[in-house]
Amino acid sequence: MTKSLYIIIFLLGPFLLNAQRVNRPKPKKSYAKGAIFAQWGYNRSYYGKSDINFIGSGYNFTIGGAQASDRPEPFSFDGYFNIKKLTVPQFNLRIGYLFKHHWAVSLGYDHLKYVLRDNTPYTLTGQINPGLDNETNWSGYYLNEPIITEEATFHYENTNGLNYIRAEITRIDQWYREKNSAWFGVSSMFGFGAGTILSFSDFTFAGQKTVQTTSLSGLAASVHVDLRLEFFKHFYIQPGASAGYMLQNNVKTRPGDYNAIASHKFGYLEYHVVAGWIFYLRPVNTCDACPHW
Repeated sequence: MTKSLYIIIFLLGPFLLNAQRVNRPKPKKSYAKGAIFAQWGYNRSYYGKSDINFIGSGYNFTIGGAQASDRPEPFSFDGYFNIKKLTVPQFNLRIGYLFKHHWAVSLGYDHLKYVLRDNTPYTLTGQINPGLDNETNWSGYYLNEPIITEEATFHYENTNGLNYIRAEITRIDQWYREKNSAWFGVSSMFGFGAGTILSFSDFTFAGQKTVQTTSLSGLAASVHVDLRLEFFKHFYIQPGASAGYMLQNNVKTRPGDYNAIASHKFGYLEYHVVAGWIFYLRPVNTCDACPHW
């Protein structure tokens, strides 16, 4: 009897072990689908040359070969970490949602600054009514006339600023993750964005200086590449770059005068570093395996 029992166990053993494997619960992973992220950081920006057309009462002229720079806030603890001054430097703000494994949509606000370089050779083309501008003494018709601008007599900038409000779709891929503790991970991000430009313009011309004239001045499109360094499943630091094209066809230059506008188009390049936080809305196993991008 005992010998027969051993034979039965020997024959049925593989089937019993296989049944145990099938019934054993599979380990669950918490994917990032459904997560929300929010980030804040700072940028530097660079601009291509453009031809800026200025139109107003008594003038219609173009500054050819215009060059511009950004205007970063000098670093100080008060300038960058005082809650009342957070929006003074060139900053980036973004909130996003992962709607699918590897894919996110987001809405953001890139606060850039655009300042026309003075004491730089440009060309002047167009018409300015005689007697309109006694500061530069520009008067009459011009065709590619060489000029050098001075800030006191002619100046244009968007320092409060050149604000790019955009929606973006982003591909996220995780390339490295600590297996045991998940305290560190590295992910790449590649995205395409498009949106509108909110401008606050300062304009000096014909003896008149106006500041912070507000307008929805145009449209822009851009691509973005970032490297995200993830810590302790939730916090991250993200350096990156973006490049794009801006079409500003309706920059208001004088408050109350809707006929006074500037317009131009140009390419731009931006470098940024942001810090952010990830919120997992549908974690599994208390998010022990977060994040699987």
